[in-house]
Amino acid sequence: MSTENLPQSPEQQLRKPRVAVVFGGRSSEHGISVVTAGAVLRAIDRTKYDVLPIGITTDGRWALTADEPERMAITDRRMPSVHDLAESDEGGVVLSVDPGSREVVYSEPGAVPKALGEVDVVFPMLHGPYGEDGTLQGLLELAGVPYVGSGVLASAVGQDKEYMKRVFLSFGLAVGPYEVIRPREWEQDRSSARKKIVDFAGEHGWPLFIKPARAGSSIGITKVDDLSGLDEAIEEAQRHDPKILVEALLRGREIECGVLEFEDGPRASVPAEIPPVSSHDFYDFEAKYIDSASGIVPAPLTGEQTAEVQRLAVQAFDAASCEGLVRADFFLTEDGEFVINEINTMPGFTPISMYPRMWEESGVSYPELVDRLIQAALRRPTGLR
Repeated sequence: MSTENLPQSPEQQLRKPRVAVVFGGRSSEHGISVVTAGAVLRAIDRTKYDVLPIGITTDGRWALTADEPERMAITDRRMPSVHDLAESDEGGVVLSVDPGSREVVYSEPGAVPKALGEVDVVFPMLHGPYGEDGTLQGLLELAGVPYVGSGVLASAVGQDKEYMKRVFLSFGLAVGPYEVIRPREWEQDRSSARKKIVDFAGEHGWPLFIKPARAGSSIGITKVDDLSGLDEAIEEAQRHDPKILVEALLRGREIECGVLEFEDGPRASVPAEIPPVSSHDFYDFEAKYIDSASGIVPAPLTGEQTAEVQRLAVQAFDAASCEGLVRADFFLTEDGEFVINEINTMPGFTPISMYPRMWEESGVSYPELVDRLIQAALRRPTGLR
């Protein structure tokens, strides 16, 4: 049921829209989600919106947190945590799943539940499973609360790299060679699973990238040069996801492009290039977030190449039925073809993140970017659309 046409009380008509910024979560990307949310909290226009920060702990508790974005940064190479920000070790925030109400309630053991008021829109700054993958989006659909970003289907497709690639192929987008090792394959017959990977390497060559199929921020990825490192790489990937993706090395330049939903539809930003990082074997988590590897914005491409990657980024956005925003990542191969690697339906918003940097270069400042995403969510009804 959509809440778009629910009657508004005089109080609702007079007050500012209330934005619940939800962050943290149960995935291995918990820390970077907190960092991202801190940057967004700093950017939200407090004269235009009321803000309610809600952190989800690593064990899944929805906690009321202080509105203190300065405590949500990487300090001495250490990621922040919702546990450090929560106002209580036991209290929990509950969102009503009644689509006729958007009430948020806070309760602690032995205390009378406290009403926190209604929420008009949720800004879900969650990365990875249990948040970015359609699970939170499904809860918000049940509750009838608008939210920033893609819906259930697009979020799930954007999280699962296997099905993402299948969707892209069906829409005519080029993807790199890949293989999937499902949990049952590895558990029941490891020798056959290894042979499957070795046969793949025989066709496409070493090195291979072994990665979790449903994780992001380059977490759990290992570059494997031969069979000797395979089992260890699979074990590392399975720490984050029992389903494994095996990818061949694509030689070329790494190009990214942002897509943002405007009133007249999605538009692409100027692209960026991720140059090789000499201190890292590839663009992994540490290079992205700890060592602050920086991309080149705008990417040094020809006008024709820029137009093509922008077209393909919007095509990927539409192919997966995305909404709000997407960062699309490509390889520009040595023969001049753009091959899509993946999309990210909730890309990072840290100060060094590529998505806001690309849009700033395109004429959309960080605060305007946040505002546009909130406004797009407020315009969009929940339910089938």
